[in-house]
Amino acid sequence: MPAAGSNLRKEETAVTEHGHTPQEIAQRIGAPTGRGVLREAVYGAIDGAVTTFAIVAGVAGAGLSPLIIVALGIANVLADGFSMAAANYSGTKAELDNMRRIREIEERHIREFPEGERLEVREILARKGLTGDVLRLATDAVTQDRERWITLMMEGEYGLGGVDPHPFKSAATTFIAFLIAGSVPLFPFILGLSNAFGISATMTLVTFFAIGALKSIWSLSPWWRSALETLLIGGFAAAIAFYVGTLFHP
Repeated sequence: MPAAGSNLRKEETAVTEHGHTPQEIAQRIGAPTGRGVLREAVYGAIDGAVTTFAIVAGVAGAGLSPLIIVALGIANVLADGFSMAAANYSGTKAELDNMRRIREIEERHIREFPEGERLEVREILARKGLTGDVLRLATDAVTQDRERWITLMMEGEYGLGGVDPHPFKSAATTFIAFLIAGSVPLFPFILGLSNAFGISATMTLVTFFAIGALKSIWSLSPWWRSALETLLIGGFAAAIAFYVGTLFHP
């Protein structure tokens, strides 16, 4: 009869996302990474490219000089990028503060109404499919450890994960992504290239396409579908900005 370890190693040849040895499982489950900063990176990059090109398209459509385009574009990248990062920091911190508030509520309820909280644990576990003696034993096991008890209540009653969000990391990711993608539409004007607007438009559309393609790594959509979706969204926003700018062309 083959050993369990050899079976696990055979399975690893088919599943490469993460390992399934007992050591790997314990390490991964014991230190979850949380949702990460993918949302902040994608949001910051798309918004940076869209808003900066919106300024470029609007000013170019109005027939103003490249110097004004560069000045307004840089101001947007720095000011709007910082504003988004600050808003993300505040929002994530508010989320973290709310989790701490709810945790304090659960700690007080466990202290003052232990039987009622025990019934809540039982209900949560029952909804996960546990019944009979298994349900009773699992309820006893969870409620014997206060930290485990609170964690289960946070997840089962409020839908809050066990990994706290990171306000500074979220804000920094948003700002960096905004800064990088938002600078792309400005390069042709900074370099003084001829037909700078056409090159800027092309580079911005390529940026939208690239963001969408990279985003597909973390989704089930084909890369080309994700890329085209992002391209269409960003391109439509840019077209609106350019059209509005032409209305003010002398």
